[in-house]
Order: sequence, then C-alpha cells, then structure tokens
Amino acid sequence: EDDATLRWAIANGMKERAGSIVRELLKTMPAFDIVHRIVIPALDSVAHDFEEERTYLPQLMMSAEAAKSAFQEIKYNLSQNGETHAEKCDFVLASVKGDIHDIGKNIVHLLVENYGFAVTDLGIDVPPEKIVDAVSKINAPIVGLSALMTTTIPAMEETICLLREKGYKGKIIVGGAVLNHNLAKKIGADYYAKDAMETVRYANAIWENM
Repeated sequence: EDDATLRWAIANGMKERAGSIVRELLKTMPAFDIVHRIVIPALDSVAHDFEEERTYLPQLMMSAEAAKSAFQEIKYNLSQNGETHAEKCDFVLASVKGDIHDIGKNIVHLLVENYGFAVTDLGIDVPPEKIVDAVSKINAPIVGLSALMTTTIPAMEETICLLREKGYKGKIIVGGAVLNHNLAKKIGADYYAKDAMETVRYANAIWENM
C-alpha cells in the first residue's frame, strides 16, 4: 500500500522515495487527504519517538526533510490545479541581533512549515527594527525568536520591548540553549519552547484559538 510506504519513507527519512510515492498517491487520493491522513501523522509519530528519546535529532531532521519533499509534490500538484496549499497563519522567525546560530531555528522552520504555517524566516543576526518591520508588514500573529548565547539575550529582550512598544498584540515564542521559562517570562516573551516540537504545539494552539 502506497500510504503505508509513505509513512515508512517519512519515518526513515527517505526524501526522494517520499516524493515519488506522493506523485503516485496523487493519482488516486486528494492532496489534503495525503497531508492530513499520512504526512502529519507520520511526522507526529517521529516527533513522539524523539520526545520519548527513542530516536534522535538527526533522525527527526531527516524525517522533516522527507516530509518536506512530500509537501513540495503536493504544493506543485495544487498549483497545477489552481489551488493553494491550505496555510495556517503567518509565522515570523529570526535569530536575534548578534546571534549567528541557525541550526535550531532551521529545525523550527522546517517543522512549523510542515505543519502548515506560512513561515517568513529572516535569518541570523537580525536587528530588532527589521523584525518589527516584517511582523507589521505581514501582520503575523506569531513571532519565534532564537538566541543561543547569553550575550544575545539583551538583544532578544530589546526586540520584544520594541515589538510591544509598536503595539504588537501577537504571541512571541523564544527558544535557545541559554533560555528557560523564568528567563523567557522576565524578558517579556509569551512562551519558552524547549524544542521545535513544542513550538509546533504552541503555534497550533494559538491557531486553533484564533
């Protein structure tokens, strides 16, 4: 069965295989059924294993890449049929000013996008003003900020202060090795996510309550 094989391909991080199986499935199955009945449950299962420490980060990344390959085929199919991939809300992502680490941010980008959010990734070492501009331009209800060094926490706080100063009413999620719940609260963030899956869960909860 192709759907079982697609689950297997995603679970095992087989990027090309996932794409080719989706091309076959699209001949007989609606695009959104593939997303909701196969791709997302397969990702959920890998994420659950990751959280239970039955699998590790490289595996999670490979599965996310395989799912991304499946999504690319689905998006292409939808655009050919004049439809669009059902996006949830906009999600702005950035490593704050002074921080040049992006591995964690890239994992968040991949997973959040795979779960249907429209991600605008501003990259690394992003000044507060640039983040505020991007957020207000697209009216994004969720912002994700990353900082991996103690020295860049003040830049994260400055970004949050500037967002609030400019009247931003959305949710600000922060993450990174040097952060914890208390520090996140102290610098004015709405939520501290310890990993990419927690970011996805919180973003989904925001989306469901919009």
